[in-house]
Amino acid sequence: MATEIVIAQTTIDDEGKAEALARGAVEARLAACAHVDAAFTAVYRWKGKIETAKEWRISYKTTTDRLPALAAWVAATHSYEVPEWIILPVIGGSETYLKWVVDESAAQ
Repeated sequence: MATEIVIAQTTIDDEGKAEALARGAVEARLAACAHVDAAFTAVYRWKGKIETAKEWRISYKTTTDRLPALAAWVAATHSYEVPEWIILPVIGGSETYLKWVVDESAAQ
């Protein structure tokens, strides 16, 4: 079952928007849960300049079956021109927890 679970991550520059991205995906059953990390400093190159920004990371626990719908929802909802979107495989964990992720992110 572990190969069905992934962690998808994005970042955004506003805590309220981060919470809305987290809650919206869980309410839509696109993810079983989402964590919003504390603010951190991001340094990146954008349009030929080095930028620094305060950002919040949202980490979604979901399944590979729900991932395309989650990705489309984040792309349509996110305010960034090019939002971060990375997928991390879950290679193991508590079978009870992994089953919960599958159950809670399943389409109804």
